[in-house]
Amino acid sequence: MSMFSKMIGNVPAAPAQPTPVAVPSEPAEAIAPDPIVAEEVVEESVETLSYESDVSIDEMSKDELEEYGRTLGIELDKRHSRRKMVKELKEHLTNS
Repeated sequence: MSMFSKMIGNVPAAPAQPTPVAVPSEPAEAIAPDPIVAEEVVEESVETLSYESDVSIDEMSKDELEEYGRTLGIELDKRHSRRKMVKELKEHLTNS
C-alpha cells in the first residue's frame, strides 16, 4: 500500500443512488400556445431619412453629428474629436 492510499484512507467510493422523481397522479391539462401574430416591419433606408433639427452643427453632440452625417452620405468616426467631426461635416457640405 502506498503512502498516498494510507493518507486518503483507501475507501472505495459508494455507488451513486438514483434520485426519486415525483410522478403526478393526474395528467396536466394541455395548454394551447398563444397564436403568433405577424408584426409589420418598416425598414428605413438612409436615403429616406431626413434630419430636421433646430440645433446648429456646432452645437450637436458626437452622436447627433454621426447620425446627421449618415443622412448626408458621409460616415464620421466617433473616435475623432467633436471639433474634427464638425470640420469634416462642413467640408462635405461645402463640396457637395
